[in-house]
Amino acid sequence: MYRSHVLVCGGTGCTSSGSPQIIEKLNEEIIKQGLQDEVAVIQTGCHGLCALGPIMIVYPDASFYSMVKVEDIPEIVSEHLLKGRVVTRLLYKETVTAAGVRALIDTDFYKKQHRVALRNCGVINPEVIDEYIGTGGYEALGKVLTEMTPDEVIQVLLDSGLRGRGGGGFPTGLKWKLAKQNDGDQKYVCCNADEGDPGAFMDRSVLEGDPHVVLEAMAIAGYAIGANQGYIYVRAEYPIAVERLQIAIKQAREYNLLGKDIFGTGFDFDIDLRLGAGAFVCGEETALMTSIEGKRGEPRPRPPFPAQKGLFGKPTILNNVETYANIPQIILNGPEWFASMGTEKSKGTKVFALGGKIHNTGLVEIPMGTTLREVIEEIGGGIPDGKKFKAAQTGGPSGGCIPAEHFDIPIDYDNLISIGSMMGSGGLIVMDEDDCMVDIAKFFLEFTVEESCGKCTPCRVGTRRMLEILTKITKGQATMEDLDKLEELCYYIKDNSLCGLGQTAPNPVLSTLRYFRDEYEAHIKEKRCPAGVCKALLSYVIDRDKCRGCTLCARTCPAGAIIGTVKNPHVIDPDKCVKCGACMEKCRFGAIYKK
Repeated sequence: MYRSHVLVCGGTGCTSSGSPQIIEKLNEEIIKQGLQDEVAVIQTGCHGLCALGPIMIVYPDASFYSMVKVEDIPEIVSEHLLKGRVVTRLLYKETVTAAGVRALIDTDFYKKQHRVALRNCGVINPEVIDEYIGTGGYEALGKVLTEMTPDEVIQVLLDSGLRGRGGGGFPTGLKWKLAKQNDGDQKYVCCNADEGDPGAFMDRSVLEGDPHVVLEAMAIAGYAIGANQGYIYVRAEYPIAVERLQIAIKQAREYNLLGKDIFGTGFDFDIDLRLGAGAFVCGEETALMTSIEGKRGEPRPRPPFPAQKGLFGKPTILNNVETYANIPQIILNGPEWFASMGTEKSKGTKVFALGGKIHNTGLVEIPMGTTLREVIEEIGGGIPDGKKFKAAQTGGPSGGCIPAEHFDIPIDYDNLISIGSMMGSGGLIVMDEDDCMVDIAKFFLEFTVEESCGKCTPCRVGTRRMLEILTKITKGQATMEDLDKLEELCYYIKDNSLCGLGQTAPNPVLSTLRYFRDEYEAHIKEKRCPAGVCKALLSYVIDRDKCRGCTLCARTCPAGAIIGTVKNPHVIDPDKCVKCGACMEKCRFGAIYKK
């Protein structure tokens, strides 16, 4: 029996910051101090506070160390683990109060969260099946196989109100019911782990921190619809998630929790992995299934829907990682428990990857109906440098921008759609007053143009024409007629594209036109970017009254565009200036500004 357990985040974020080296040093120092029989080091998944990685928690006192460095380890081991004296200077500052150290759950980042899908992330070692079982893992599968009929399982999901967390928000129980009703000699259960939105890492974190929850839920789905084979389609750019899934599948087979005659009930179900090459369009269900079949990942017309004719032409259900992560807890705790969280039409919780202009970059799980203000100001810690909130992008390239006027909107499926955005898979990117909304729309459209599979003309050609107009606007070369044409194209592409990628590609443009049309008009009519982002429309100027002639700006300029002599005001040659902004950053007297 160990007296202390040291949990070290082994998610992608902390791994990139050096957590493997920290674990290695920890084990080395623990042996050096003779504590190997008293202290256990456990690699976990993501704790959520990605901005503070690498993260380490010492139990039983739950001391939360953040931004740990390898050179800090000897002190932590000798002081805390050996002598019992917490190294206060390394603790997450929000846990340190005048009265002492408070629990992590009481900090602003965590106290409004409610973890269901993320309940085991940062808590267990994802590579040890016994730790998952120790938290109630596979109990839901056992209950389903021994106590419930397939129809009862589906009814529980219908009663819970669980909607798909992949973006569309389709009722999960209804999807399963339709697949069960369709006869077939073979049926399939698929998991969409091809998370492709810029800035999104929700599904990756679940797979890295709690892979068995997805395996258990897929087996439950197989029993409910009458399938014996599952596929997890995961992007190859997630090496840690892929490795932990491979380990989890192997362990589950060894424990007879996957394979033949599970729990001695006669139910057979197995899961295989398929790696995606990073095509965003393969997040669309029919394109994903086409890719699993070994063909080029392109969408197919619907109907027929996958529940009727999906993978290999057989009835198939497809849910994303987060959707599956909720299911075992719904089975164990009951549909009323899940339905008690959230709003009338959006039950439960939602995981968001919080990024952009925000203090607490990371992973959060909140009850549906939590306001955008609560997420950004309380959980996220607000906007850095005293800047003002301008907008939040939800739903990635398929979503829209939520302006400050809707800062207090409760976040759920219907509310976001009503203001021109969407839930999407859960990316939430915060923007401040220094962001140009025309440039933001252009960024997301560049992404969708690049990721279009090219199968249908409205998406293949239409989005490229939209991007051309946006580029003209950011260069100050567009007219108001171009703006009208841009809006007309948006609606045409939404109405005529084959799949969700093309149908939602105009959303970032439409939402920014709706709430920030004045910025578009400033670019067109005044040849000016109000945020000072679009390089073609800005210039750098030196205030002669403030300039001291120190020559630092001239020495910094990579293009030799600054002219002047020592102790005399300098001038920027606009023809040579590359608009990099290096001079303004280096000026000690605030003499250089953007115009």
